[in-house]
Amino acid sequence: MKGLKFLDLARNNFIGTIPQCLGNISNDLSVLDLQENGLSGTISLTFSENAVLRSLHLNGNQFEGLLPRSLINCKQLEVLDLGGNKLNDTFPKWLETLPGLRVLVMRSNRLHGSTGNPTSEFPFRQLRILDLSSNELTGPLPSAYFVGLKAMMSTDQDGSELRYIDQGYYQESINATMKGLETYLPKILVTLTTIDLSSNKFQGMIPDVIGELGSLKGLNLSHNNLQGHITSSLGNLSNLEWLDLSSNELSGTIPTELTKLTFLVVLNVSSNQLTGLIPQGNQFNTFQAESYGGNPGLCGYPLSKTCINSRVPGKPPVLPEGGEHSFFADILESGAVEIGLAFGIVLGLVMSNLQYLTSFLRPKREVRKIATKYFSST
Repeated sequence: MKGLKFLDLARNNFIGTIPQCLGNISNDLSVLDLQENGLSGTISLTFSENAVLRSLHLNGNQFEGLLPRSLINCKQLEVLDLGGNKLNDTFPKWLETLPGLRVLVMRSNRLHGSTGNPTSEFPFRQLRILDLSSNELTGPLPSAYFVGLKAMMSTDQDGSELRYIDQGYYQESINATMKGLETYLPKILVTLTTIDLSSNKFQGMIPDVIGELGSLKGLNLSHNNLQGHITSSLGNLSNLEWLDLSSNELSGTIPTELTKLTFLVVLNVSSNQLTGLIPQGNQFNTFQAESYGGNPGLCGYPLSKTCINSRVPGKPPVLPEGGEHSFFADILESGAVEIGLAFGIVLGLVMSNLQYLTSFLRPKREVRKIATKYFSST
């Protein structure tokens, strides 16, 4: 079957290893889909430099061991989905030079170690969907790779809103976590751009460079060991529809810049160490208390805990034009009612007794007479 271009045996009950005969036709295949079977063993496929493979789906099986390094020869590869297996390998940084790779899904495997740094100037430059969730990756978030994700930085949709990724007769599909729900996508929009690095062991801070990925629609960094503040650069992700930063060790306040995300449907920052007033406005008026749970230091709507100082965190109180913020301004703002009440009581007492006090004072002329008489007599 040397002329076979599309082989789709997905969602059956096949067991055992990959048949050796597939190795004889793998260089001619454009699509190989064996997803959601019971296949096991290693991925025993070898691709030559003449391979024309554009789509490989082996997800939802029991494959073990390493990724086949010969995938680097598949220069036309666009979609690689190996999720839901038992692959025990490091992050496949050697795939970064594939010029047309759009979708890389390695979720729910046993990837381990740090992602490291890229070796090319623009790694994964066409990548639009990156899913490395539910692995054992460590170290900082791969900020060096974020810099090279040029397709995620472009916000120019070029009239492609209703186009899907396909390979002729074959329609691409994936499983993904979208807006907090496990979702099966029977079609993949060309404009869909997501990053899911959840449920790993990433550490350190959220890099500012993520704010440059302007076409992102979904970002999931939950269930890691991330620390530090939530970077305000996330407010630049104008197309973002869901943001999940839950179950980390993030601290500080929620940046008010996030209120600019008018397409944001789902927000989850629960189970962190965030503090201060929850920002208000736009989509933030629609989120429920569950979005902020597990942060004892947060206050304000929609939580039942009210803020003692309702001032927006990080901003001085509003003063008259030309005024300056000072220690006294903070005092006046935090206790203006109490101070005003006390001052009013004191002033009232003084005014009410003024007339009584002056009634005991003698006119100035009488005082002079008494004083003159006294001194002249002595």
